[in-house]
Amino acid sequence: MASLPAKISFPALFILLVFSSFCLFEIEGIAQREFDYFALALQWPGTYCQRTHHCCSSNGCCKGSNSPTEFTIHGLWPDYNDGTWPACCSRSNFNIKEISSLLGDLQKYWPSLSCGSPSTCFGGRGSLWAHERSTELLNLYFKYNVTGILNGAGYVASNNEKYPLGGIVSAIENAVGASPLLVCSHNAVEEIRLCFYKDFKPRDCIIDSASKGDLLASKSSCPKYVSLPKNVPLKLKNGEAAVPWLSEAESQ
Repeated sequence: MASLPAKISFPALFILLVFSSFCLFEIEGIAQREFDYFALALQWPGTYCQRTHHCCSSNGCCKGSNSPTEFTIHGLWPDYNDGTWPACCSRSNFNIKEISSLLGDLQKYWPSLSCGSPSTCFGGRGSLWAHERSTELLNLYFKYNVTGILNGAGYVASNNEKYPLGGIVSAIENAVGASPLLVCSHNAVEEIRLCFYKDFKPRDCIIDSASKGDLLASKSSCPKYVSLPKNVPLKLKNGEAAVPWLSEAESQ
Protein backbone atom coordinates (compact mmCIF):
# COMPACT_ATOMS: atom_id res chain seq x y z
CA MET A 1 0.00 0.00 0.00
CA ALA A 2 1.07 3.56 -0.60
CA SER A 3 2.95 5.27 2.18
CA LEU A 4 2.20 8.74 3.46
CA PRO A 5 4.17 11.35 1.47
CA ALA A 6 6.98 12.82 3.53
CA LYS A 7 5.77 16.37 3.03
CA ILE A 8 2.55 15.67 4.94
CA SER A 9 3.71 16.42 8.47
CA PHE A 10 1.82 15.42 11.59
CA PRO A 11 2.07 18.95 13.11
CA ALA A 12 0.26 20.37 10.10
CA LEU A 13 -2.43 17.71 10.35
CA PHE A 14 -2.72 18.34 14.08
CA ILE A 15 -3.73 21.91 13.26
CA LEU A 16 -6.69 20.46 11.38
CA LEU A 17 -7.66 18.38 14.40
CA VAL A 18 -7.74 21.49 16.57
CA PHE A 19 -10.05 23.12 14.04
CA SER A 20 -12.31 20.08 13.72
CA SER A 21 -12.72 19.70 17.48
CA PHE A 22 -15.07 22.68 17.46
CA CYS A 23 -17.60 20.53 15.60
CA LEU A 24 -18.13 18.11 18.44
CA PHE A 25 -19.58 20.04 21.31
CA GLU A 26 -21.70 23.00 20.37
CA ILE A 27 -24.26 24.14 17.79
CA GLU A 28 -25.63 27.66 18.15
CA GLY A 29 -24.83 27.57 21.87
CA ILE A 30 -26.55 24.22 22.44
CA ALA A 31 -24.27 21.49 23.75
CA GLN A 32 -24.15 18.28 21.71
CA ARG A 33 -23.39 14.90 23.20
CA GLU A 34 -20.00 13.35 22.62
CA PHE A 35 -19.77 11.52 19.29
CA ASP A 36 -19.19 7.74 19.22
CA TYR A 37 -16.87 7.10 16.28
CA PHE A 38 -15.32 8.45 13.08
CA ALA A 39 -16.46 7.50 9.57
CA LEU A 40 -13.97 7.90 6.73
CA ALA A 41 -16.02 8.34 3.55
CA LEU A 42 -14.28 7.53 0.25
CA GLN A 43 -15.98 8.35 -3.05
CA TRP A 44 -15.61 6.49 -6.35
CA PRO A 45 -15.07 9.05 -9.16
CA GLY A 46 -16.29 6.69 -11.87
CA THR A 47 -19.77 6.86 -10.32
CA TYR A 48 -19.77 10.46 -9.14
CA CYS A 49 -18.43 11.91 -12.38
CA GLN A 50 -21.08 10.21 -14.52
CA ARG A 51 -23.48 12.82 -13.14
CA THR A 52 -21.33 15.72 -14.34
CA HIS A 53 -23.22 17.75 -16.95
CA HIS A 54 -21.30 21.00 -16.52
CA CYS A 55 -17.62 21.53 -15.80
CA CYS A 56 -15.80 24.17 -13.81
CA SER A 57 -12.20 24.69 -12.74
CA SER A 58 -12.90 23.42 -9.20
CA ASN A 59 -14.45 20.11 -10.32
CA GLY A 60 -11.97 17.24 -10.14
CA CYS A 61 -14.02 15.34 -12.74
CA CYS A 62 -13.12 17.97 -15.35
CA LYS A 63 -9.34 17.70 -15.36
CA GLY A 64 -9.03 15.47 -18.41
CA SER A 65 -6.27 12.89 -18.05
CA ASN A 66 -5.56 14.25 -14.55
CA SER A 67 -9.04 13.35 -13.32
CA PRO A 68 -9.00 10.89 -10.39
CA THR A 69 -9.16 7.18 -11.13
CA GLU A 70 -8.97 5.92 -7.53
CA PHE A 71 -11.16 6.36 -4.47
CA THR A 72 -10.85 9.93 -3.22
CA ILE A 73 -11.69 11.41 0.15
CA HIS A 74 -15.16 12.73 0.85
CA GLY A 75 -14.63 13.43 4.52
CA LEU A 76 -13.86 12.17 8.01
CA TRP A 77 -17.04 12.57 10.04
CA PRO A 78 -17.92 12.19 13.73
CA ASP A 79 -20.99 9.95 14.01
CA TYR A 80 -23.31 8.47 16.62
CA ASN A 81 -24.06 4.77 16.95
CA ASP A 82 -27.78 5.45 16.48
CA GLY A 83 -27.22 6.57 12.88
CA THR A 84 -27.28 10.31 13.55
CA TRP A 85 -24.38 12.73 13.72
CA PRO A 86 -23.39 16.15 15.09
CA ALA A 87 -25.24 18.48 12.76
CA CYS A 88 -22.97 21.49 12.63
CA CYS A 89 -19.93 23.21 14.08
CA SER A 90 -19.65 26.11 16.45
CA ARG A 91 -18.33 29.24 14.81
CA SER A 92 -14.63 28.90 14.09
CA ASN A 93 -12.37 30.47 11.51
CA PHE A 94 -10.67 28.42 8.83
CA ASN A 95 -7.46 29.89 7.45
CA ILE A 96 -6.33 27.99 4.36
CA LYS A 97 -2.81 29.41 4.82
CA GLU A 98 -2.44 27.09 7.81
CA ILE A 99 -2.44 24.09 5.44
CA SER A 100 -0.61 25.65 2.48
CA SER A 101 2.00 22.87 2.53
CA LEU A 102 -0.78 20.27 2.13
CA LEU A 103 -2.65 21.87 -0.77
CA GLY A 104 -1.09 19.75 -3.52
CA ASP A 105 -2.01 16.51 -1.77
CA LEU A 106 -5.45 17.76 -0.79
CA GLN A 107 -6.22 18.70 -4.39
CA LYS A 108 -5.14 15.25 -5.57
CA TYR A 109 -6.58 12.99 -2.89
CA TRP A 110 -9.46 15.16 -1.60
CA PRO A 111 -10.82 16.92 -4.69
CA SER A 112 -14.29 18.32 -5.03
CA LEU A 113 -16.22 16.29 -7.60
CA SER A 114 -18.82 18.97 -8.23
CA CYS A 115 -19.05 22.66 -9.09
CA GLY A 116 -21.15 23.69 -6.10
CA SER A 117 -19.66 25.26 -2.99
CA PRO A 118 -20.20 22.98 0.03
CA SER A 119 -22.22 24.61 2.76
CA THR A 120 -20.47 25.50 5.98
CA CYS A 121 -22.23 26.06 9.28
CA PHE A 122 -24.81 28.79 9.84
CA GLY A 123 -25.69 29.21 6.18
CA GLY A 124 -22.21 30.10 4.97
CA ARG A 125 -20.41 28.73 1.94
CA GLY A 126 -16.84 27.59 1.75
CA SER A 127 -14.26 25.19 0.37
CA LEU A 128 -14.63 21.43 0.78
CA TRP A 129 -11.69 21.46 3.20
CA ALA A 130 -13.30 24.13 5.37
CA HIS A 131 -16.48 22.06 5.46
CA GLU A 132 -14.75 18.77 6.32
CA ARG A 133 -11.84 19.62 8.64
CA SER A 134 -10.03 16.71 10.24
CA THR A 135 -6.57 15.50 11.15
CA GLU A 136 -5.82 11.83 10.60
CA LEU A 137 -7.58 12.04 7.26
CA LEU A 138 -4.65 11.68 4.89
CA ASN A 139 -2.88 9.28 7.25
CA LEU A 140 -5.90 6.96 7.24
CA TYR A 141 -6.37 7.32 3.50
CA PHE A 142 -2.88 6.03 2.76
CA LYS A 143 -2.82 3.42 5.52
CA TYR A 144 -6.08 1.84 4.36
CA ASN A 145 -5.72 2.11 0.60
CA VAL A 146 -9.15 0.88 -0.46
CA THR A 147 -8.35 1.08 -4.19
CA GLY A 148 -5.28 -1.09 -3.66
CA ILE A 149 -7.21 -3.51 -1.46
CA LEU A 150 -9.91 -4.04 -4.09
CA ASN A 151 -7.50 -4.22 -7.01
CA GLY A 152 -5.48 -6.84 -5.16
CA ALA A 153 -8.66 -8.92 -4.77
CA GLY A 154 -9.47 -8.62 -8.49
CA TYR A 155 -12.06 -5.85 -8.21
CA VAL A 156 -10.90 -3.31 -10.78
CA ALA A 157 -12.61 -0.47 -12.62
CA SER A 158 -14.73 -1.83 -15.46
CA ASN A 159 -17.76 -0.77 -17.47
CA ASN A 160 -18.67 -4.39 -18.16
CA GLU A 161 -18.07 -6.39 -14.98
CA LYS A 162 -20.41 -6.84 -12.04
CA TYR A 163 -18.83 -7.82 -8.73
CA PRO A 164 -20.38 -9.56 -5.71
CA LEU A 165 -21.02 -7.07 -2.94
CA GLY A 166 -20.14 -9.73 -0.37
CA GLY A 167 -16.75 -10.23 -1.99
CA ILE A 168 -15.95 -6.53 -1.86
CA VAL A 169 -17.01 -6.33 1.78
CA SER A 170 -14.93 -9.42 2.65
CA ALA A 171 -11.83 -8.06 0.88
CA ILE A 172 -12.01 -4.86 2.93
CA GLU A 173 -12.78 -6.73 6.16
CA ASN A 174 -9.73 -8.96 5.67
CA ALA A 175 -7.41 -6.03 4.99
CA VAL A 176 -8.76 -3.49 7.48
CA GLY A 177 -10.00 -5.79 10.22
CA ALA A 178 -13.49 -4.29 10.35
CA SER A 179 -16.67 -4.17 8.28
CA PRO A 180 -17.21 -1.21 5.94
CA LEU A 181 -20.46 0.38 4.80
CA LEU A 182 -21.13 0.78 1.07
CA VAL A 183 -23.34 3.32 -0.67
CA CYS A 184 -24.47 2.76 -4.27
CA SER A 185 -26.15 4.73 -7.03
CA HIS A 186 -27.80 2.93 -9.95
CA ASN A 187 -26.13 -0.34 -8.88
CA ALA A 188 -22.66 1.24 -8.97
CA VAL A 189 -20.44 1.77 -5.92
CA GLU A 190 -20.58 5.45 -5.06
CA GLU A 191 -18.96 5.50 -1.65
CA ILE A 192 -17.19 3.19 0.77
CA ARG A 193 -17.04 4.15 4.43
CA LEU A 194 -14.49 2.85 6.92
CA CYS A 195 -15.19 3.38 10.60
CA PHE A 196 -12.81 4.04 13.48
CA TYR A 197 -12.84 4.38 17.24
CA LYS A 198 -11.71 7.72 18.63
CA ASP A 199 -8.12 6.45 18.78
CA PHE A 200 -8.42 5.68 15.03
CA LYS A 201 -8.37 1.92 15.43
CA PRO A 202 -10.76 0.21 12.95
CA ARG A 203 -14.23 -0.83 14.08
CA ASP A 204 -17.31 -2.18 12.31
CA CYS A 205 -19.49 0.52 10.80
CA ILE A 206 -22.51 -1.39 12.12
CA ILE A 207 -21.91 -2.67 15.63
CA ASP A 208 -25.26 -4.40 16.22
CA SER A 209 -24.58 -7.98 15.14
CA ALA A 210 -28.29 -8.49 14.54
CA SER A 211 -28.21 -5.84 11.81
CA LYS A 212 -24.80 -6.62 10.33
CA GLY A 213 -26.48 -8.45 7.49
CA ASP A 214 -27.91 -5.13 6.41
CA LEU A 215 -24.49 -4.36 4.90
CA LEU A 216 -25.68 -6.51 2.02
CA ALA A 217 -29.16 -5.01 1.94
CA SER A 218 -30.93 -1.74 2.63
CA LYS A 219 -28.35 -0.07 4.88
CA SER A 220 -25.75 -0.21 2.11
CA SER A 221 -28.20 0.84 -0.66
CA CYS A 222 -26.39 -1.70 -2.86
CA PRO A 223 -27.63 -4.79 -4.72
CA LYS A 224 -25.94 -8.17 -4.47
CA TYR A 225 -23.82 -7.41 -7.53
CA VAL A 226 -22.34 -3.97 -8.12
CA SER A 227 -20.14 -2.21 -10.65
CA LEU A 228 -17.04 -0.04 -10.36
CA PRO A 229 -17.42 2.04 -13.54
CA LYS A 230 -14.35 3.55 -15.16
CA ASN A 231 -14.00 7.30 -14.90
CA VAL A 232 -14.23 8.77 -18.40
CA PRO A 233 -12.04 11.91 -18.25
CA LEU A 234 -13.85 15.19 -18.83
CA LYS A 235 -12.03 18.28 -19.98
CA LEU A 236 -13.02 21.84 -19.16
CA LYS A 237 -14.43 23.40 -22.33
CA ASN A 238 -16.24 26.73 -22.17
CA GLY A 239 -17.78 25.77 -18.86
CA GLU A 240 -19.38 22.65 -20.34
CA ALA A 241 -18.47 18.99 -20.08
CA ALA A 242 -16.40 17.80 -23.04
CA VAL A 243 -18.78 14.89 -23.61
CA PRO A 244 -22.53 14.72 -22.93
CA TRP A 245 -23.85 12.37 -20.27
CA LEU A 246 -27.16 10.60 -20.18
CA SER A 247 -29.61 11.96 -17.67
CA GLU A 248 -30.11 9.86 -14.56
CA ALA A 249 -33.46 8.69 -15.87
CA GLU A 250 -31.93 7.62 -19.19
CA SER A 251 -29.00 5.85 -17.56
CA GLN A 252 -31.14 3.50 -15.47
